Amino acid sequence: MNMYKQTAVAVTIAASALLSACGSSSPSMTTGYPATQVSYNTYGVIESIEVVQVSNESKGPGAGAVVGGIVGGILGNQVGGGLGNAAATAAGVVGGAIVGNNIEKNNRSQQVREAYQISVRLDNGVYQTILQDNIVDLRVGNRVYVKDNHVFRG
Repeated sequence: MNMYKQTAVAVTIAASALLSACGSSSPSMTTGYPATQVSYNTYGVIESIEVVQVSNESKGPGAGAVVGGIVGGILGNQVGGGLGNAAATAAGVVGGAIVGNNIEKNNRSQQVREAYQISVRLDNGVYQTILQDNIVDLRVGNRVYVKDNHVFRG
């Protein structure tokens, strides 16, 4: 393998790795101030319970970006020679990753589910909002215990 092809392959691999690392994690499902003081502030009273719609769609790039980057790098490597070849390979990786990611997003079905947003006024006066899948026997005005981002009857 000549030096230009080695460079093109290295650029393709590096660009694919960088694009794969660009994903963001989904936001935390707990808002408000965390209860970090002594244990008494994990107890409180439910102020409100609302049904909300939650999307299960992942936000970061997936396999489509990786496959698109690889295909784009291979196609870009077929163009030109010398430094132009390396530039075309790099452009192919980036372009292919973007196109592949967009195709994957369009084909991925967005799933929406219902969840319960529970607002709790803790004993120390801080409000904490927790999102959970069920409320079992929880009602507004109940005395509750908040542990590991879940609300329990206290």
